[in-house]
Amino acid sequence: MSRFDQAKMLMKVKKIQSELQKLIITVEKGDGAVVVEITGEQKLKKVHIDPEYVDLEDIGQLERWVEDAVKEAIAESQRVAAEKMQPMMGALGNLGL
Repeated sequence: MSRFDQAKMLMKVKKIQSELQKLIITVEKGDGAVVVEITGEQKLKKVHIDPEYVDLEDIGQLERWVEDAVKEAIAESQRVAAEKMQPMMGALGNLGL
């Protein structure tokens, strides 16, 4: 692969990384009791808990909703990143990355 092709490929990768930084994935659990926002780079942006859904007698349910929302958001961000990077994977291997 020529230096020009390498530079072009790296520019595409940087563009995808920029897109992932701006992408916000939102996951709701408990009919909106918990809302988690995460970037395409798996950086947590926000966790919102609707106080109307907080049952002090069952904090465990709230904890499960938060845990499930975060897990789902991370999995979705990984899926999106892999999907965006898929076309680049062969070429990146040629670059030694």
